[in-house]
Amino acid sequence: MTLIESLAFGCLQGITEFLPVSSSGHLAILKSLFSLQEVPRLFDVLLHAATLCVVVMIFRRTLKDLMAASIRALLRRPQEDDSRKMRLIAAITAATLVTGIAGIALKDLGLEARPKIVSGLLLVTALILLISKKRENREGPRSPGLREGLITGLAQGIGVLPGISRSGITITAALLAGVNRREAGEFSFLLSLPAITGALVLSLKEGAELTAIAPPSVLAAGILASALTGCISLHLLLKLIRGGKLWLFAFYLVPAGTLGLIFL
Repeated sequence: MTLIESLAFGCLQGITEFLPVSSSGHLAILKSLFSLQEVPRLFDVLLHAATLCVVVMIFRRTLKDLMAASIRALLRRPQEDDSRKMRLIAAITAATLVTGIAGIALKDLGLEARPKIVSGLLLVTALILLISKKRENREGPRSPGLREGLITGLAQGIGVLPGISRSGITITAALLAGVNRREAGEFSFLLSLPAITGALVLSLKEGAELTAIAPPSVLAAGILASALTGCISLHLLLKLIRGGKLWLFAFYLVPAGTLGLIFL
């Protein structure tokens, strides 16, 4: 893998990780175009980990508050607003468990090497975003809780399929479960932290294969590009979620998926 290819992968991952267009689907198609199917899955996960660092940075205050509430709960010294925070922690925990079960069941299907199927799933993501349009025009009455966590966790498990946008399907699921727009976006990105961390741990065994295809400097360039472009795309998506404009990405996904079905 060359420096240009690593930067291309990194920029594509950073741009598409948070925008509801499926980063894994775009990476799979790019690998097909560059004939780089031999790139270990660990590289994809490292690019995801770079964007994970962006989530930690953007939501550091929320993460700090959740950690403090957890400690106070253990010490039995809760504050007035801790019940809402513990409800969110319960939602994240439930969602992570459901995601793990669904993800294990779906992750070994080998769809990454089948670009036509990936292109078809981009069209499915477009449909998901259009379904969310009606709900996006209203403020949901609830913050995430156990019920919303289970629903969104199942959606995130389905989101492991390349071509299905993780952010798109989880935000849509949260919206349809009644979560308000602002908290649906935040909840989706908080859910990505344990999901990406787990995928990274499971992929570490591929480290030797990864260093065999490119020097560390080339890999580092792609990871840095992923983090920088990811920061920009996350800020953009948060604005679009608050404005109820998530469905607009369907107008990109429909032609992209259709062209993939025809030419790949």
